[in-house]
Amino acid sequence: MSAAAPDSGSRDAPGSGRGADAGGRGADTGGRSSERLAELVALSRRYGSDPAWVLAGGGNTSYKNESTLWVKASGSSLGTIGVEGFCAIDRARLDAIWDRKYPDNADEREAAALADLMGARAPGETKRPSVETLMHGFFPQAFVVHTHPSLVNGLTCGRGGEEVFGELFGDEAIWVPLVDPGYILAKTVRQAFEAFRARQGRSPALMFMQNHGLLVAGETPEEIDSISSSVVARLASRVSRRPDRRSEAVDAASLAEMMRSIASLAGPGAFVAHRADADILAFARDAAGFAPLASAFSPDHIVYAGHEFALAEGAEDVARAWSDYFVRNGGPPRIVLARGLGAVSVERTQAAAASALALFLDACAVAVYAESFGGALHMPPKMVQFIRNWEVERYRAKTSIGSTGG
Repeated sequence: MSAAAPDSGSRDAPGSGRGADAGGRGADTGGRSSERLAELVALSRRYGSDPAWVLAGGGNTSYKNESTLWVKASGSSLGTIGVEGFCAIDRARLDAIWDRKYPDNADEREAAALADLMGARAPGETKRPSVETLMHGFFPQAFVVHTHPSLVNGLTCGRGGEEVFGELFGDEAIWVPLVDPGYILAKTVRQAFEAFRARQGRSPALMFMQNHGLLVAGETPEEIDSISSSVVARLASRVSRRPDRRSEAVDAASLAEMMRSIASLAGPGAFVAHRADADILAFARDAAGFAPLASAFSPDHIVYAGHEFALAEGAEDVARAWSDYFVRNGGPPRIVLARGLGAVSVERTQAAAASALALFLDACAVAVYAESFGGALHMPPKMVQFIRNWEVERYRAKTSIGSTGG
């Protein structure tokens, strides 16, 4: 299984779009909610089923009218979502959250913010909304699509990414630095949003989030597509090297030894998936080659593939690498790389193993693209730890393992 990287041909001809003016709300004056929700479902499935934009249970989308915001519910998969996969939010209650003052303690703050978010659901709604609902709420455009393309994350996970962002998108988009997800991220986005609106006299329709992904807002699905394809085209023009996904032959006997070792270490019932391509073999060559993958790029990589990967010098070294990882982290690795042999994902279900491998391949693609934007920029250890311990991500992992949703 592979995770394709977007290129300039993955969408319609490049274009650009502008969102609603500063004070507006997404209009639905003709009572067309059912029709617009059908558009949201189609838009979500199109992006959600394209691995160039979304993998596993990642990404989220929304549609809003004057009174209600429909946002992807946690546990839903964009690729297969139906109307029932969206959570209805009362916009007045959602806006009222900004008047609240939350505790400084991170756990207490996030628990209180989540409780208020759950309280903002429309009457009769029982689903759990995306944790990024607040972020969707203050973009005035009717449709919002948040995705994690590897090409875009080559920029957002690059040491020189913000500088290149300024050159390519500074007059039409906002850049959000890496901060704690949840309420703090929403608050930071709001500050950047308001600063852009004061500076440009209009609301932004495009946002890049460091070590996170892309958000596009538009009044129609066609506007979303136009802006998205423009982003891809401009970034593609700055890329000096693309991921090399050519399958590479490896020594069959050594690979068999590696697989036996992993099966023994993982125990009965484990599912494994193997991949060897030019990039993976280069990353697994030695510690220097592995450095771009030595830590996590984004929350989705942590949730589905683990916050770090195990590196073995060969089939005979797998047990040592596994043991070292276990001692450091208190649990087994989901991804094991071995020199000359490639990478293996190890999970409790076939779907989870496939998702882990897909997100690992995405991390490889991000690392390759980041070469064009100053080199790999990982999440700092404190942030990685926050994600690993955050109740929201534990919930997302629990609802997505063994399924297709997140």
